[in-house]
Amino acid sequence: MLNILKQLVADKKILILGYGREGRSTLRRLLQTDTYASLAVSDQSDISLENPSVQFFSGPTYMDRLDDYDLIFKSPGIVLPRDPSAYKCRFTSQMEVFISAYQSQIIGITGTKGKSTVTTLLYHILKESGRDAVLAGNIGIPAFDILEKINAETKIICELSCHQLEYIHVSPHISVLLNIHEEHLDHYGTLEKYIHSKQQIYLHQKPEDLLLCALSALPAKGTCRSQIYTVSDRFSTADVLLSGSHIRFERGDYQIPVKDIHLLGHHNHIDIAFDYALCHMLGLSDEEFESALKSYEPLPHRLHFIGEHDHIRYYDDSISTIGDTTIQALKSVPHVGSVLIGGMDRGIEYEDLITYLSGHPVPHIILMYDTGKRIYQEIHRNYPDFCSPERLVLVDTLEDAVAAARTLTSPGDACILSPAAASYGVFKNFEERGDMFQKLVLPQ
Repeated sequence: MLNILKQLVADKKILILGYGREGRSTLRRLLQTDTYASLAVSDQSDISLENPSVQFFSGPTYMDRLDDYDLIFKSPGIVLPRDPSAYKCRFTSQMEVFISAYQSQIIGITGTKGKSTVTTLLYHILKESGRDAVLAGNIGIPAFDILEKINAETKIICELSCHQLEYIHVSPHISVLLNIHEEHLDHYGTLEKYIHSKQQIYLHQKPEDLLLCALSALPAKGTCRSQIYTVSDRFSTADVLLSGSHIRFERGDYQIPVKDIHLLGHHNHIDIAFDYALCHMLGLSDEEFESALKSYEPLPHRLHFIGEHDHIRYYDDSISTIGDTTIQALKSVPHVGSVLIGGMDRGIEYEDLITYLSGHPVPHIILMYDTGKRIYQEIHRNYPDFCSPERLVLVDTLEDAVAAARTLTSPGDACILSPAAASYGVFKNFEERGDMFQKLVLPQ
């Protein structure tokens, strides 16, 4: 891998654009190559570097000098002022270089929702079954940080965000596309651009590669050259079919042991179906799969039961940023007495969620922040037939929402934080929002 980096940056003026976790990881590896002509870092925040040989630019003009460089390692999430083709420089990323180096060993997983669960569950099953596997990507582990753990037999399980995929020109050997929902419109502007970023996971595959995707996300004819396997919970024509909690794939015929696992709800059963197919392709037995599935602990903030207080069960689903995930949460948890919805408004539509809430028996719908206020107003303005609108409770903050839930939720019922909206603007990320919820609802 280092030899590839050395050749890539040799005699070039290199810029690392963005100095977060991935940017710092990229800098460490580039300093090991020592073949570049010059090396600089540019970030909006003012961060000092200890290495005097590396230039640093910061502040609101941090992207004004891009064409002064030959090659730029762009960090995920940074929005370029212009299309990449409008610059003289070439853009790449840590993930693009990593996939280029280890393409044949990578199982890349993306989707609007579920990718962290599918990624960590697959990794857990492989490790528990004695396979050589490593975890990397959007899960919080920069790819360049695990190079020493990889050998020729290692399976690399890689969660890939839309931002990591946006400008790449290479795709993993095995690609997984779980689903595509309306999301990140504040970054992409249009749903079409967001969808295209997700499709990058297969657009550069070759005929010998594999794509496992939801039937609803099936590539348009001629856009994918690899072998395609589809997954569905509705159509028997899919290669992988989930019927209730029963999975059918090739000669596999597997019943999910629902009462013996910690993953709640139908949406998690779909995630399990994806991993079952992957493990089947990799040669694992049903016995190996089931043993590891039973010992898997769900990640925090993903419809996670966090405890009971004053006879109210509390569930943290802070990762919920779209209406569909809130719908799935309400379908998955029995006896819901209250649901907390709302966060930063990114312009996504809530028609399906509002329609579902109207027909759901949850007695208290607590709405907070900008999207909560918007949903409240839309219901009163556009949905005169909304069932029992007196269930709607409008508050300002998460603290107010929890206080209302404590008062309104009946003993024996559940309270779910499932915001259907982003956390930014109030919280650093969904993890901080979930941690705050836990502190508020459970005694210290």
